[in-house]
Amino acid sequence: MVAEAAELGSTPKALRFFGKDFALYRGESGKLVLLDGHCIHMGAHLAKGSGSSIVVAGRQIEGDSIRCPYHAWRYNSNGQVDDIPNFDGPCPKNAKVKSYPVRETLGAIMMWHDSEGSEPDYPPPTLEEWDDSQWINGVYDHLGILPIHPQEILDNMADSNHLGPTHGAEPEYFSNEYSAHICRQTQGGFRKEYNAYLRTYTWYTGPGLLISRMIIGEDRSTELIFHTPVENGSVKVWNNVVMRTATQSPSDSEKVMQQQYQQAVLAALAQDFDIWANKVPALTIKALPNERNFALGRTWYRQFYNPRSTAHEYQLKIQGEHFVPHKAAPTPDCYLNTNRFIFSSINNTAEEIAK
Repeated sequence: MVAEAAELGSTPKALRFFGKDFALYRGESGKLVLLDGHCIHMGAHLAKGSGSSIVVAGRQIEGDSIRCPYHAWRYNSNGQVDDIPNFDGPCPKNAKVKSYPVRETLGAIMMWHDSEGSEPDYPPPTLEEWDDSQWINGVYDHLGILPIHPQEILDNMADSNHLGPTHGAEPEYFSNEYSAHICRQTQGGFRKEYNAYLRTYTWYTGPGLLISRMIIGEDRSTELIFHTPVENGSVKVWNNVVMRTATQSPSDSEKVMQQQYQQAVLAALAQDFDIWANKVPALTIKALPNERNFALGRTWYRQFYNPRSTAHEYQLKIQGEHFVPHKAAPTPDCYLNTNRFIFSSINNTAEEIAK
């Protein structure tokens, strides 16, 4: 994720991720365009600054192209310069900036970042409940930049032992499962504060897009936590919660309940933030025998930071479901009457996951 869709208006938005500057805009056709941020001519930022005359006049976006605010060189959606004011010759073929694959889904704008320059290996996640009128979509919490490598956020997927001390939620069962670019966590236990059993089914699509389906009694909700590297060792984080209501037309009280639920979920995430913001990097983990899932999770993660030709090697090392010795394994009834809710939007079939 690089932006919330709602924050992108008629003017371009300057972004910085992966140690690089970008210019994001929506063309007049509605097409999303993401380009490297600096003009090839003299290095001006394509999306920063508000005082240039063409910016003030609202003339920077033309069709699905963007003009540099300095000398008005125009870049099309592929990043190629196709018009240079006061120049009658052909535009130089090497006058080009990189264009990146970008998609809008779940109210978010997502890019495919690939140092090898290939097309996306898999699509961004979707959720059928996002467009279901019986569900209330939350507004994204913009949680700012966290000084931690994203690998250490992913460690939480394998960390059953932090749930009690950090969150006061000791699970009765816990497992991880790895399949290609998908990492899953299944866990649950009785929660005194709800006087009910809490089940969660959480998965990452790639290294930065977490979705967690939560079941408490008859209540159903889905949390989204998206985090994207800004520099080496820092990430920008967003949070959202989608909640099911009793009817197809949510009442005002249910909308208030969704906001309260999102705040409660955000409070739990803040407990993790409090730890992450004050720790030193765990380049290695002095893991105990009952914490072997840490190593499995980090092996899965390596496929995204090595040549894609080697990704299958890491996947083969850890594919399948893994349990921790001091927790029970999930039983079939932990999915009772929830299969469709849990499995419907994951990039694998329910039958494949069940195997």
